[in-house]
Amino acid sequence: MTTKLLYFVSHPIQYQAPLLRRISEDPEIDLEVVFESDFSADAYFDDGFGIDVKWDIPLREGYKNRLLSEIDIDHCIKSSAAVWFHGWQSHKFRQLLKASNNAATPVLMRGENWSGAMPDGNGVQGWLKRRYLGNIFSKCDAFLAIGSANRHYYMDHGISHNKIFDMPYAINNSFFTQGGEVTTLLNFRHELGINAAQKIILFAGKMTARKKPDVLLSAWKQADWKDQKRPALIFVGDGELKQSLMAEVEQLSYREDVYFTGFRNQTELPAIYDAADVFVLNSKKEPWGLAINEAMACGTAVIASDQCGAAFDLLDEETGIIVKAGDATDLAAALIKALEQSDEMGAAAQRRISNWDFEADLVGLKSALAYVL
Repeated sequence: MTTKLLYFVSHPIQYQAPLLRRISEDPEIDLEVVFESDFSADAYFDDGFGIDVKWDIPLREGYKNRLLSEIDIDHCIKSSAAVWFHGWQSHKFRQLLKASNNAATPVLMRGENWSGAMPDGNGVQGWLKRRYLGNIFSKCDAFLAIGSANRHYYMDHGISHNKIFDMPYAINNSFFTQGGEVTTLLNFRHELGINAAQKIILFAGKMTARKKPDVLLSAWKQADWKDQKRPALIFVGDGELKQSLMAEVEQLSYREDVYFTGFRNQTELPAIYDAADVFVLNSKKEPWGLAINEAMACGTAVIASDQCGAAFDLLDEETGIIVKAGDATDLAAALIKALEQSDEMGAAAQRRISNWDFEADLVGLKSALAYVL
């Protein structure tokens, strides 16, 4: 028996497209995706990167999808066995949530919230937010937890554990595991002029205040490398802090060890992660941090802050190091330790992420559907 599932999501997302294709391949689920807009399916200005971006992987191919403006909302909701939402921030989505309830169509909710990234706040503001969330959550029949911190968030807001199903925040692991060929790795090092013996520390993402690339530069500068050769520090990406970081690097006597590559597209990333020895995401209030998944899939050791949602599920003493967000001294010590153990950590990271995948997502999604139906 095939279950008709209607999925509402804000826009085409590069991380989600392969998951939606995988779900559509399953004979037990008839998936239709409805986007509120399709701005990211073509070139668009990305506020975080601060540049025009066009993804080099297909975002709307391989699964049924339409725009919200193209559908008869009431008919689609009523004719579906269940409705799945990614988040509730949009006013339109809150209207759709109400319409689903009115049609008595079961609702699955998947969001990225956890208390460290999206705290309720204190006093009257906190009380009002919890009341608002309680109203939203009362309209949902089951919840799809992307990780343990997300699961605890729902439980802290009064959701019974039997209504929460694990649907890990995963990426297309095979794309990253198989994507970085040796020749490509060597070409990337050659492009930047980094010899094969020099270790690499990598930042990849939006160079914004929340991602803390400036703290990484400070930590790299103050680390006591002792007998180790100073590793190369590579910043992949773009954003508001890029120019100030480049200006700071220009003042260094060893500035030749720092590289800014600019934005790199999805198909280029596996080789970049593969070339790195340690990947760093020292964000504050990070809902998850899928770049951590990407690095681990490539067999790269990871350092992440204690405010990255992914850290609670994916990192331990074998796969990487968790540091205090924004603490350059703590990060400097972690850089030295991670480089010393990068081969072992990278191999353990790749093993760990191998089961945090789309197959686990399908299991969780089907369990939730079985529960609500």
